[in-house]
Amino acid sequence: MSKIGTALVILVSAGVTFGALTLWQNIQDRKAEGREVTFAVGSIAEDTDDPAAWKSNFPRQYDSYLHTADIARTRYGGSEALSKVSGDTPWTTLWAGYPFSVDYREERGHAYMLDDQRETERVKQFKQPGACLHCHASVIPAYVKAGVAAGVPASDRAAAIEKGFEAVCAMPYADATKLVAHPVSCMDCHDPATMALRVTRPGFLHGIAALASSDEALAHLPSIGAWRASDRATPYDPNALASRQEMRTFVCAQCHVEYHFRGPDKYLVYPWKNGIDIEDEERYYDEIGFKDWTHQITGASMLKGQHPEFEMWNQGVHAQSGVACADCHMPYVREGAIKVSSHHVQSPLLDVNRSCQTCHRQDEAEIQRRVADIQGRTRHLMDLAENANLDLVAAIRAAIEAGVPAERLANARELHRKAQWRLDWVNAENSMGFHAPGESLRILGESIDLARQGVTDAERARAAPTTAMSGAR
Repeated sequence: MSKIGTALVILVSAGVTFGALTLWQNIQDRKAEGREVTFAVGSIAEDTDDPAAWKSNFPRQYDSYLHTADIARTRYGGSEALSKVSGDTPWTTLWAGYPFSVDYREERGHAYMLDDQRETERVKQFKQPGACLHCHASVIPAYVKAGVAAGVPASDRAAAIEKGFEAVCAMPYADATKLVAHPVSCMDCHDPATMALRVTRPGFLHGIAALASSDEALAHLPSIGAWRASDRATPYDPNALASRQEMRTFVCAQCHVEYHFRGPDKYLVYPWKNGIDIEDEERYYDEIGFKDWTHQITGASMLKGQHPEFEMWNQGVHAQSGVACADCHMPYVREGAIKVSSHHVQSPLLDVNRSCQTCHRQDEAEIQRRVADIQGRTRHLMDLAENANLDLVAAIRAAIEAGVPAERLANARELHRKAQWRLDWVNAENSMGFHAPGESLRILGESIDLARQGVTDAERARAAPTTAMSGAR
């Protein structure tokens, strides 16, 4: 081989070696970068409720969290704070006598949850309790302070939170809201020392402990089944027993649930003692004789559905397949070599590629079409249920105006309670049927049936002779 050929071979070999070493170093750098998901720059305490204080250590998560202030619509949700009950709408009548008939607005991102609550006419025109802050603010530091003020040692943090929770629930909202400064933030779902997911809300901790004793929980939540099979000496504690995948739902389920305020102290309770489907919760309310309000037109003892996303999700195929809330609403994103959960909590329809197509191989247009079909069918049946319930209100009103005695309307009023509870449960659940399509349509179908039964009952009572109704002659 000539000297030129030898030199060329040496040069090419050196280039290949240099390239391989450079590639190897790049791979090592990317691996190291992938492990460096936090930056220990600032000091974060247990009760650091300002998300900006977490920014220095978790800049990627914080940057996406800021996007919860974005205003982006889907067909059935997400918008500016538009009223859904302005003017003469079906729900103005259906909620007659309840604060929601005065002000009920479009849901918005987490960034607005505290401000929107402070500004709603339901707070301005009506007396509301501090219990409302449980899910609208980064409230744990306020619970701790209130608990310590009530005499619990600061060293017993769990007891202070529990005592403070009880105290803040009972406070007037106008006073309680002064104790908080931020909407839900990092500390509400993460341990500041380890960033491990954690449940902080007392309402959920009590509710899931009650649910753990029901047979229904076994079908949905594996860690509860394991707990029941081994040690039931202490209440079920998700922070100690739940899997990480379950926690990726539980941190959301702290607030996206049905609830009620118990007794004059407005103690917040999740109605899960009998299970978490709509009939289980209804049976719980019936057992304790609970009502949210008395309907202004019909006189029925009514239930107001809140936002039972956790309950509805549990009845759907995604829950049965082990898909968590965060998988769809906080999908993983990559920044260089780093993979983190997006903290821009939003509808999956606004990011189909990351939220849906990691599992579903159909193209985006097909996924959007399928969702539109599910939600459109749910909306159609909801319209029919609204009309049926409005007809029931009108039938009972006509019977009252005709002088029908209250005892003859008891069954129609009970049917009104049951029918509207089912309609409201689906209406308040923010997926427009997507979380559990079959369950949503079943519930709405029952609402229509119960409402039509109520119309028939009220009309029969009205048509009966007055003498027969009064028992005379």
